[in-house]
Amino acid sequence: MVDLTALHKNTPVQALLGLLIGIVFGFLLQKGAVTTYDVILGQLLLTDFTVVKVMLSAVFTGMIGFYLLKRKGLVRRHVRTASLGSNMVGGLIFGVGFALLGYCPGTVAGAVGQGSLDALFGGVVGLVLGAGLFSRMYPQLSRGVLQKGRFRSQTLPELLHMNEATVIGLMAICMLVLLAGLEFLGF
Repeated sequence: MVDLTALHKNTPVQALLGLLIGIVFGFLLQKGAVTTYDVILGQLLLTDFTVVKVMLSAVFTGMIGFYLLKRKGLVRRHVRTASLGSNMVGGLIFGVGFALLGYCPGTVAGAVGQGSLDALFGGVVGLVLGAGLFSRMYPQLSRGVLQKGRFRSQTLPELLHMNEATVIGLMAICMLVLLAGLEFLGF
């Protein structure tokens, strides 16, 4: 069995695992065509649902995988407190970047990997500048808008007062029905 404590403390191994998982993720994004500007634009115009299908497949796989790993004691969930203010600021930053360039952070990395110069110069530079600007403004934001509308941290099963396996089963069924429906309708 893997010693998770030793693995967690081994920073070089963590960095290597992160890099390898990132490369696989970027490869799969590219193979799924979600790093293509036309596909992303089609999603925003509701004419191409490739992005929804890829993301639903990823959420489905991750949800079931995390649940099984958690049941075996290999992972722990860390639910963070949130606020409407932090979600609004994060959504605004994400939305502005997406609207200006047509990529989200994940697809920008995949597009850079396939050689898209707009993603390299607009996306990577934008990510670095945006992160720098946010970190510079964070002390003021954290005492103000990011604290507005705080709400209790809870998972969906806690919110619904239902068993975790039941919620995951219901969510999985909904996702599969939605994926099948999109395929059936030709999206």
